[in-house]
Amino acid sequence: MPAINKREKWASKIGLILALAGNAIGLGNFLRFPVQAAENGGGAFMIPYFVALIIMGIPLMWAECAIGRMGGRYGQGHTAGMFELMWRHPCSKYLGMLGIFIPFTIALYYIYITSWTLAYGYFSLTGDYFGVATRETMGAYLRGFQGVESNQYFSSISPSYLAYLTTLGMSLYIVYHGISGGIERLGKIAMPLLFLIGVALAVRVLTFGTPDPNYPENNVLNGLGFVWNPQPERLTNPTIWLAAAGQIFFTLSVATGAIPTYTSYMREEDDVALTGLSTAGLNELAEVVLGGTIAITAAVAFFGLAETEEIARRGAFDLGFQALPMIFQKIPLGHLFGALWFLLLFFAGVTSVVALTQPVMALFQDGFGWSRGKTTCVVLAALFLLTQPVIFFLKHGFLDELDFWVGSFALVFFALIETIQFAWVFGMERGWNEITRGAAISVPRPFYYVIKYVTPLFLLFILAAWAVQDVPNKIFMVGVKPEDAPYVWGARGMMIALLLVFGFLVKIASGKKGERS
Repeated sequence: MPAINKREKWASKIGLILALAGNAIGLGNFLRFPVQAAENGGGAFMIPYFVALIIMGIPLMWAECAIGRMGGRYGQGHTAGMFELMWRHPCSKYLGMLGIFIPFTIALYYIYITSWTLAYGYFSLTGDYFGVATRETMGAYLRGFQGVESNQYFSSISPSYLAYLTTLGMSLYIVYHGISGGIERLGKIAMPLLFLIGVALAVRVLTFGTPDPNYPENNVLNGLGFVWNPQPERLTNPTIWLAAAGQIFFTLSVATGAIPTYTSYMREEDDVALTGLSTAGLNELAEVVLGGTIAITAAVAFFGLAETEEIARRGAFDLGFQALPMIFQKIPLGHLFGALWFLLLFFAGVTSVVALTQPVMALFQDGFGWSRGKTTCVVLAALFLLTQPVIFFLKHGFLDELDFWVGSFALVFFALIETIQFAWVFGMERGWNEITRGAAISVPRPFYYVIKYVTPLFLLFILAAWAVQDVPNKIFMVGVKPEDAPYVWGARGMMIALLLVFGFLVKIASGKKGERS
């Protein structure tokens, strides 16, 4: 039996739930969800959304929490080591290695996007973008800030780079201070503030009424009706089901490797069933109630239903970074509400950034025996160096390439492997015992069969649909400009190199772990 390492534990169950919620509640709750819901019919989207939550989201959350707690019992804080526990095969650790590679690679661009929200909070407070009157010019403002194009708003990339350095420094400071001194404290501060800000913004949006009497159909009630009125006639559209399943997948942050790492710090008697369900519940509250109410309702009230759908179709950032800043210019105390909106996004983003660094931190600490200080310095240096092409080649599609292969396709692929490993290789009977051990709630027995049969089949359906619809075009770079092709190949080369490096590190760490057993 592997030697049990002395591992830091969570100071409280509330701290763990808030940390897990911080991992799950990210930019996707407030940027991606409103766009997906608006683009896919509002109420028509919500029925498959909740179906996917029940048959895929919650089962995956329970499975990952159980895997993590079991791994921590044997001193394993990352999925490469946890997979070895579940399946004694030489290739098992390399399958689990994806749970280290994926979050680290996502962090390379997620941290940069999070930094935009910090900068935009400052721009809102100072009124820097006030006077930028149309969505087209607001888009130019964003591109100028990113350094994608030079225009009258920004002459260089320096504002975004300064925000990036600030966000990187804050994130690694939190990581350096460990579980109780950094991550748990962040969760206890950031999560309550996030919900308070979210409620304040939602209440303000609900008081918009009918902003323009010349367009009486553009009002708050129609915005709420768009989200919550079901449209059964549209449920035969497979695209809506695929979009809803994808959103559930992303919103809970499953298959990033962070949930097993966080729950590896749980005590053996701690409850994973209620912890997982509470985390999912807080995430859905933030996403559906706050994210949907703030962004979609505000957009419908000011721009109308048709234009809101058009804004959603144009991209994930248009609603949050273009449409809402225009609304803030039209309401009393718009500077304050704009700053609060982007502060909410920043809290959501930075808690997720911290979570994304934890699997690679666990690899070096548990596998190599490094101190937290040494590991933090190495991770900081690696993040800084590898984020540079993401920043400076943004306009050439470098970030988009990473996001598709790692932030989308690889997530589903790893979740499928993880579910098969847990339910079929490790065995659903043993897995069910892990989920229900010490549970403060009664986990319905039907979920035993959902996890074993329904969830993997559902994941296989999503993976197959993407493989047919999107993967061929991505592989052959359909729509990629010739001048951007070298940068896309560069992104692919970096992903392959990271896979090889992490594979090598996992091999060495596994050997060192065996020597210490």
